[in-house]
Amino acid sequence: MFKRSLAAMTAIAALLTGMLTGCGTSAEDRNTITYWASNQGKSPAQDMEILRPQLEQFTRETGIEVNVEVIGWSDLLNRILGAATSGVGPDVVNLGNTWAASLQATGAFVPFDDRLMQRFGGRERFLESSMSSTGMAGEVPTSLPLYGLSYGVFYNKELFAEAGVRPPQTWQEFVRVAKRLTKPDENQWGVTLAGASYTENSHFAFMFSRWEGTHLVGRNGPDFDSPEAVTAVKRYLDLMAEHQVASPGDAEQGETSEAAAKFTDGDAAMLIGQNSVIPTLRENGMPDEEWGVFRLPAPSPLPANARPVATHVAGSNIAVFKDSPQQEEALQLVRFLTGKKAQAALNKQYGTLPVVKDAYDDPAFHTPKNEVFAEVLTHYSEPAPMIPTEAHFETTVGSAMRDLFARIATGREVTESDVREALTDAEQKMKGTGG
Repeated sequence: MFKRSLAAMTAIAALLTGMLTGCGTSAEDRNTITYWASNQGKSPAQDMEILRPQLEQFTRETGIEVNVEVIGWSDLLNRILGAATSGVGPDVVNLGNTWAASLQATGAFVPFDDRLMQRFGGRERFLESSMSSTGMAGEVPTSLPLYGLSYGVFYNKELFAEAGVRPPQTWQEFVRVAKRLTKPDENQWGVTLAGASYTENSHFAFMFSRWEGTHLVGRNGPDFDSPEAVTAVKRYLDLMAEHQVASPGDAEQGETSEAAAKFTDGDAAMLIGQNSVIPTLRENGMPDEEWGVFRLPAPSPLPANARPVATHVAGSNIAVFKDSPQQEEALQLVRFLTGKKAQAALNKQYGTLPVVKDAYDDPAFHTPKNEVFAEVLTHYSEPAPMIPTEAHFETTVGSAMRDLFARIATGREVTESDVREALTDAEQKMKGTGG
């Protein structure tokens, strides 16, 4: 049974998710471990199809059986926190890498110190960017990268050709191209957004704030309503408000899959999304040759202390519960899944990126499209705030932006003052939970 500090865990759970749900139990058989896998594919059933061959190979090599459960993202964090507080849970678990610091603060997971890292080829074997989202800065990580993700701009090649435009190199060009591609009378828009998704909104707030040379969360806590932060958030909102290159209906889109449907239907010429959306485009019937991808362009020039961040370090990590009675067997599974062969096989099927350098020997990750995402993850990324209350950062800032999008969609003006007021309120909510 896992022994955790209930007081500490209850406080963290309240900050992040509120009510906790029940968990499964680890198998008593020393040759069997329980693995909670995140839903990476279009459905848990597809995930099982993808994972089964790899897990069967692991069993052949080690004699260790794996009981796997695929858990949807809407439930996964609650389930993990429930396992940490109840003392009943899996041996191995996937987690969203933006949660890494939040979950590290629970003390529930095995720390991957330098000695342990040698079993996985050393820290240097992993992408430096992906390793930056494995826990709080300056502390020993308590998870390892598993699947890599980054943002890119998907574009409809036919619509671009008809408009006589090319992929833009700066944000100013991006807006001009989007305007050329926007034809409201024909229900064609330059870009489509998931305006009702607080997670997507918070990601863009973070990236755009780096263009302004600020961090939304600093050493002294949240700083959401600085002039730079207001400019960053308004820049994203203005795709619908001032520039009118995104449909007002996008304010109701709560999932990237909804925006992807608009893109594949030809109702939007561009979609800013992570490489995990590629299987959805294919499932929606859009052939690969009909779309391209380019790096999200930053404004030019940038302030002296700014960076052209095109993505937060996105993806999924893998962790082992510290008090698992089968810790050794669990670590063997982590070693297998972060191995060269499994990394290549799984990431190819999921449309994600390997997080270990040697897996890039596979030519599948050197197509022009995959190289865009890999370059962005390697050279144009920064980790989201690695703080224990990161999840609350997402909900407060992202929800404030969602509400502003809803106001814009009804035809009401949203000024800098309105944005500042909304972000001030979000900052106070964050501080109210100890953020």
